[in-house]
Amino acid sequence: MHLAILMTNIDESNFSAQWPKDGAKFAGLVALVRPAWRFTVFSVKDGEFPEDIGAFDGTIITGSPASVTDDMPWVAQLMGVIREAVAKAVPLFGACFGHQAIAQALGGQVGSSPQGWALGLWQTEVVARAEWMTRAPDRLSLYAAHVEQVVALPPGAEVLTRSPDCPGRGFRIGRAVFTTQYHPEMTPDFVAALVTHLEGEVPKTVTERARAGLAGKPDQVEMAREIAAFFEVARGA
Repeated sequence: MHLAILMTNIDESNFSAQWPKDGAKFAGLVALVRPAWRFTVFSVKDGEFPEDIGAFDGTIITGSPASVTDDMPWVAQLMGVIREAVAKAVPLFGACFGHQAIAQALGGQVGSSPQGWALGLWQTEVVARAEWMTRAPDRLSLYAAHVEQVVALPPGAEVLTRSPDCPGRGFRIGRAVFTTQYHPEMTPDFVAALVTHLEGEVPKTVTERARAGLAGKPDQVEMAREIAAFFEVARGA
């Protein structure tokens, strides 16, 4: 399996430079369960896009502090690539910004989260099981770092995961689109450093809640299995 990773993270801070880029993080995530798969990373926020998205077995769209509502050329181009991938039946997985971008590109709507910032370890309830989710627990613990969310699903979307503050934490469209509002690629050490880095930029209550959750364990391997199984089901592997 050869996947394209569309990297959308615009953070070029000194903090970001101390950690692997998101392309490497997602490649490492999937490699936990499919070490033989190949990945090609495109820094779409720098205008790097695949010449033909149909040349890949699937696509991952990463998270970003950017907003899908931003008026930037690369965001508009990404929306076009998402629609092209759907038209060509190229399987799409999106996380956080990627989840929101897929929703927006396909007719949904993204807006501010009513509860404000979500940061640190959060639980989401599995309310429907796609074909690739046979091993998923009923509740998933995953890292969050967002202040926007999908407020209206695109046509044909089915909610897979939800939480009380957000009914559409993850969705599918048929067998070729799978999303999550969370960050399965983030590791505990990275999140601990991120919480400290964001101190003063987010409300104190958000930082305190995130710190309190650092002792918890994310369901990273479980989510990696779901992502890999999604691409296999979508490709008929």
